[in-house]
Amino acid sequence: MTPLTATATASRGAPPPAPETGLFSLADLTAETVSRLVERTLELRRDRTAHADPLSGAALGILFALPSTRTRTAFTVAAVRLGAAPLAYGPGDLHLPTDEAVEDTGRSLGSMLDGLVARPAGSLDDLRRLSRHGHLPVVNAMTPEEHPTQGLCDLATLRLTLGSLDGLRLLYVGEGNGTATALALALSGVPGCEATFACPPGHGLPDGLLTTARKRAAPVGATFTCRDSARSLPAGVDVVYTSRRRTTGTGESDAAWRERFRPFHVDEEFMTRRPGALLLHDLPARRGDEVSGAVLDGPRSVAWTQASMKLSGAMAVLEWALGAQDDRGAKAGL
Repeated sequence: MTPLTATATASRGAPPPAPETGLFSLADLTAETVSRLVERTLELRRDRTAHADPLSGAALGILFALPSTRTRTAFTVAAVRLGAAPLAYGPGDLHLPTDEAVEDTGRSLGSMLDGLVARPAGSLDDLRRLSRHGHLPVVNAMTPEEHPTQGLCDLATLRLTLGSLDGLRLLYVGEGNGTATALALALSGVPGCEATFACPPGHGLPDGLLTTARKRAAPVGATFTCRDSARSLPAGVDVVYTSRRRTTGTGESDAAWRERFRPFHVDEEFMTRRPGALLLHDLPARRGDEVSGAVLDGPRSVAWTQASMKLSGAMAVLEWALGAQDDRGAKAGL
C-alpha cells in the first residue's frame, strides 16, 4: 500500500485542502460502483481470506463519538483482517469537543493516519472537511444525514437471500433516518425496484434526498413512493424493512413519539398480510416499539444475517476506500 500521508507533511505550513476521498454518501457513487462493492462484500463473506492483506502497514483511525455495537466492531475487525492497525477514539478522546477546528483536527490526523472511519457527533460536512484538510480517506460510519455502509450491507443481504434484485418490491416502515436515506440511494440503482417508504408525518425522508434518488432511479425504472399514513400500504412486497427511532439511543425529547409511531409497528398481523415477505432491521431494536419480538426473531427475519454482513461489508469498503483511490465512481466518470 502506498502511504497516504506524504502530502500532509511535505510543507511547513498547513497544506491547502485536497479533493475529499473515501465514502461519504452513496449519492457520490454510480450504481456500478455500488454493485461492485456489494459483490465484493459477498465474496469476502464466502471467504474472508480472499485478499492479499491490502492494508498491511496502514494505521486506521476508528472514531466513534456516538454509540455503536455492530458498525464499530465490524470496522475494527475488518481493519485487522486486512492487515491494518486500528486506533480507537471515543467521544472524549480528541479535542473536537473542546472546540478545536475540524480543519485542524483533520490536518493533524492526516499527518499520521492512512485512513479514518468515523461516526461523529457532528454532520456529514464535518467528515468531508476532515478529509479535505487532512488529505485523508474517510469512511462515514453514520451521520444524521446518512448511513452509507448500512445501505451497502442491506443490498448484500438481499442479494444473498433473494438472488437477483431486479424488480424488488420493498416496504420501509418507520423513521426516515440515515438508514432509510442510504437504503433509498442503494435501491435507486436496482432495475425495476418498487420502494415504498411509510413514515409518520414530520419524520419522512428529506425532500432533497427523494429528488436525488428519483433522478438516479429513472434510467433503470426504479420508483419511490412516500406515505405519511400506515393505512393501505402495499401487501405484495418481497421485503419489509423497519428501523429503531433514534438508532444511536440518544435522548428522546418528544414524549409523545410512541403514539405517532404506533400505527407503523411491525407485528405478526402486519407480516401475515404480507405472506412471503422477509424482514430487515438495521439494529439495535426496541422489541415492542417498531417491531415485535416474535417477528424479529421469527423465521422470516434476516436481521441477524444483515448484522453479520457488516464485517465483510466493512472489509470491502476499507479495501476500496483506502486502496483503490482511482476507482471513485462518479468522480472517475464510471
